[in-house]
Amino acid sequence: QVQLVESGGDLVQAGGSQRLSCAASGNTVSIGAYGWSRQAPGKQRELVARITRSGSTYYTNSSMKGRFTISSDNAKHTVYLQMNSVKPEDAAVYYCGAAMRGKWYWGQGTQVTVSS
Repeated sequence: QVQLVESGGDLVQAGGSQRLSCAASGNTVSIGAYGWSRQAPGKQRELVARITRSGSTYYTNSSMKGRFTISSDNAKHTVYLQMNSVKPEDAAVYYCGAAMRGKWYWGQGTQVTVSS
């Protein structure tokens, strides 16, 4: 198994930037990809982005691809989500995930609040 701990969630002003981090521990050698998902109040959880161990990235929609950047440091078993030009609709709990043998494991989440 793998344990994931997110950090960096905070109050951010609309139009500003925020960087989320996630540290993985445990059976990290088996991680094939990392991802970020989010869940806003009253809404379903949605995938934001994912990155493979080789560095290939995928963003759920074009709006996120232009404003969010997912990156990882495999040596540190850490994945990041750089959020730029933050919008009020980006407010949510952001979860870090790791894929191992076809199964996703998720952290407890970190809250991002956006002030307009």
